[in-house]
Amino acid sequence: MATQTSWQESDGALSRDFEFEDFVEAFGFVTQVALVAQRHNHHPDISISWNKVSIMTTSHDAGNTVTDRDHKLTAAIDALL
Repeated sequence: MATQTSWQESDGALSRDFEFEDFVEAFGFVTQVALVAQRHNHHPDISISWNKVSIMTTSHDAGNTVTDRDHKLTAAIDALL
């Protein structure tokens, strides 16, 4: 089970940090996020460091701002937890 912050909006992006029990759990979550992002055709920036995952999403085609696409993607990511 992950511990996480809530989504934060800053500098035209939504970001959130997640912490998992170990690397395998974190990597499994990142894999699920990748599949969701592909279905949404909206791909976030993801970083992973052992059991910590950081995700940031913005709509580059809308001038690097948060759009409905970002909110839909973050809701779909939240549904994975």
